[in-house]
Amino acid sequence: MKNRVVAILETRTGEHLGEMIARRGGIPLLAPALEEVPDVEPGMITELLEAWRLQPFQLVIFQTGVGTRALFQAADELGAGAELLARLASATVAVRGPKPTAELNARGVRIDIRAASPFTTETVLAAISGIGLHGVQVLVQRYGAANALLRSALEARGAAVREVATYRWALPADTQPLRDLLDALEARRVDAVVFTSAVQLQNLAAVAEAAGRYDSVAALLGGPVVASIGPVCSRALRAAGIEPTFEADPPKLGPLMAGLESALGAHPVAQGVQR
Repeated sequence: MKNRVVAILETRTGEHLGEMIARRGGIPLLAPALEEVPDVEPGMITELLEAWRLQPFQLVIFQTGVGTRALFQAADELGAGAELLARLASATVAVRGPKPTAELNARGVRIDIRAASPFTTETVLAAISGIGLHGVQVLVQRYGAANALLRSALEARGAAVREVATYRWALPADTQPLRDLLDALEARRVDAVVFTSAVQLQNLAAVAEAAGRYDSVAALLGGPVVASIGPVCSRALRAAGIEPTFEADPPKLGPLMAGLESALGAHPVAQGVQR
């Protein structure tokens, strides 16, 4: 990885990823591609708990750590944290991955069902496949966008689904780093691009489109190593005509870094980089 330029689109852990790359001799290029905007209204929490009292949710699915934490914080601010815990105690609780698991453990919430790695919608559905859902009220903690696949699959099995949004994904307030990344890709000064979320690609494409360069994104990503954190990210890349060089397995930072080192070792140095 020595002296190889690696673009990072991650926001929350972008600096940590950059440090990991720098320790391996690489040159991190930070271009945060999304911002998590809180989207919890007190009225929504109040209405949710009122609905829960009238028609209890029998299955609750937590998908993300940040969203789980935001839901509890919003309930706490209303003085309804204890009621939320009590409601969850009488429901079947399913989690998508380790981050919501950690948040629920911190609150002492019993977890009944855990999705298997790589913690995708498909593994969530597989984990709850043995539960009868006809007529069941299901509450889904949304991540930054609606999970249409999860909802449609639950409804197809007869469930009544309610999604609760606790944050949403948006473009960063400052998109200059993304525009700089597009310039660097065009100048062939980037050896690898690391994608840790499907939304990062969507937002990169949105910035490119705003700059009149939408059709060039797939071409620009045809030269560097394209690292994918997992199957959801890989699926989004392929849908955009971009084949990931590799996919971390399991979808964690350790395998991601190992795969990146291996891929860069077999990949030509970016032609535009001055060594």
